[in-house]
Amino acid sequence: MSEQRRCRWAEKDPLERDYHDAEWGVPQHDPRMLWEMLMLEGFQAGLSWRTILAKREGFRAAFAGFDPARVAAFDEDDVARLLGDAGIVRSRAKIEATIAGARLYQQMGAQAFHDFCWGFTDGKPIAGDGVNVPASTPLSERISKELKARGFKFVGPTIVYAWMQAVGIVNDHAAACFRRGMVAS
Repeated sequence: MSEQRRCRWAEKDPLERDYHDAEWGVPQHDPRMLWEMLMLEGFQAGLSWRTILAKREGFRAAFAGFDPARVAAFDEDDVARLLGDAGIVRSRAKIEATIAGARLYQQMGAQAFHDFCWGFTDGKPIAGDGVNVPASTPLSERISKELKARGFKFVGPTIVYAWMQAVGIVNDHAAACFRRGMVAS
């Protein structure tokens, strides 16, 4: 029996394969999870997604389970604590951006954040062609611009496009990938 075909990036590493097979590209409608993934994509800037996946549970522990209300209350003592936490990426700018992002999420409210994220596509995933995977698109540029206007940081067009793929706003599974049709809803 042959193994199922999947996106090339997820074929070798077990951690990436598991993430691909269970989560990547699945339309995500939990506002908190949409925010968590946006923050993690920001931490990924300049690094590999594999690095972030390997530290994901460390991030969740360090950032109070990515509970926006709790993270929004973080202060300079928390920043110092996080800068000393080897379980995460220790970048002051990214840590402070996550705390500020939690405050922005809180100001918007969970439902408004969800509606903002999915409003660009009328609540429906966009299907990539299964062959070409851009680094960014005019839509990711537009979302990036609007996130930045709201005060979010580490949300450039490439980061936003990777987030759109991760949370299923875009289905960029390869044409032959067994997950492509599964996440098309």
